[in-house]
Amino acid sequence: MNKKNLIETLASRTDLAKTKIDEIMTTLEEVVTEELSKGGEVVLTGFGKFTVSQRKARIGINPRTREKIQIPASKSPKFTSGQRLKDAVKK
Repeated sequence: MNKKNLIETLASRTDLAKTKIDEIMTTLEEVVTEELSKGGEVVLTGFGKFTVSQRKARIGINPRTREKIQIPASKSPKFTSGQRLKDAVKK
């Protein structure tokens, strides 16, 4: 399911127009992005939690040359599913 399909599904299940749902989805994306960029987290109880995962700098090996390279520290977004979502997927 892509964003367009999700908007259509939400519109069919609610009394909201597709344009309004699209606006809400875009705002949700912006808010989650802003919060994670500040190092925060967004928790949707039962559904899941968006956090920032931090990886330490480390030494890797270039597979072509076999020489050691320095891989810098990095951050990436992470999603951990909540119990209700886990239970729904198990069925």
